[in-house]
Amino acid sequence: QDQLQQKIICPGPVTCLTASPNGLYILAGVAESIYLWEVSNGNLLAILNRHYQDLTCLCFTDDSSHFLSGAKDCLVLVWNLYSVLQAEPSQIPDPRHVWSRHSLPITDLCCGFGGPLARAATASLDQTAKLWEISSGELLLSVLFDVGIMAVTLDLSEYHMFCGGMDGSIFQVDLCAWPVQRDRTFQTERENGKVFKGHRNQVTCLSVSTDGSLLLSGSHDETVRLWDIQSKQCLKTMNHKGPVTNAFIVLAPANMFNPDGKPSVPLPKFSKHLHGTESNDEQGSEGVTLRLGLHQQDSGESYLEKAEKMYSQMYSTREKNLVGDQEHLTIQVSELEEEVSTLRKINKNLFDFSARIITKPAK
Repeated sequence: QDQLQQKIICPGPVTCLTASPNGLYILAGVAESIYLWEVSNGNLLAILNRHYQDLTCLCFTDDSSHFLSGAKDCLVLVWNLYSVLQAEPSQIPDPRHVWSRHSLPITDLCCGFGGPLARAATASLDQTAKLWEISSGELLLSVLFDVGIMAVTLDLSEYHMFCGGMDGSIFQVDLCAWPVQRDRTFQTERENGKVFKGHRNQVTCLSVSTDGSLLLSGSHDETVRLWDIQSKQCLKTMNHKGPVTNAFIVLAPANMFNPDGKPSVPLPKFSKHLHGTESNDEQGSEGVTLRLGLHQQDSGESYLEKAEKMYSQMYSTREKNLVGDQEHLTIQVSELEEEVSTLRKINKNLFDFSARIITKPAK
């Protein structure tokens, strides 16, 4: 039987949850706030309050450098993780982008590959799915459907975007279709070959296999379906005892089927207070605190200050050497110019002497 590894009590009901791909951080949406925890020690690093209504979805970029948040306030915010980590606890960092082109609550988010250069897809109850560029924040594509969109995902090559509707339909949008149109309308009657039909209630989650051949979908009709993308046929149906809220395809870990493969380090309990505001008794005496930037815990010099001081000394020494070399070179040039002038005088005297001998009339 599966054993409970750790029971973590959060500050309130969690509406969405995600982990960074590098496994270092956990994000949770509690009401209008985003909570950021460090997995290794359970420290609460930040509480972000920039949404006006409850969070609905969170996702990281594949390199864990950025994360996106969507809420019922129709906004999608793009955050730089390192800017959030470096901000003072008393300050609320600004998001890198604020996307406000949706007119109804956000239902799902999806990030492609490429880290900060990736593209992100957003879904909303306003019957649209939109594709954005994270680096510039520009809107690349907006597709209008007949129903509200509850789930969205991209295939690995980002040739297709799959959107799950409130009526149970799943739509396949070609991202490389020609001509390129920023605003597009998906007409179901004309796109019969690009609709997956089988669910009887709203689609809540979508996931594509790494080879781009299979699509996994979960629905409130209490089933999970596996589809062949090319033929749009349902290969397998898995029944559940309640509405399916999340399902995704992952690569199996190497020790997944090893009976002796158990977690060696249990997760710590997540703190309910921001790191640095707890009392010293609550904080363990062991461990190392590492902060980005020029934050100081004491009056001593930080590593970055020492490095900057050493660099300035090296630069000044190098500059002195260059100045010294230039002065020495100037002296050498002046000496050589004097020698050349002397040689020219000797050469002129020899020329005059030879000319007098040659032109002297014979007796």
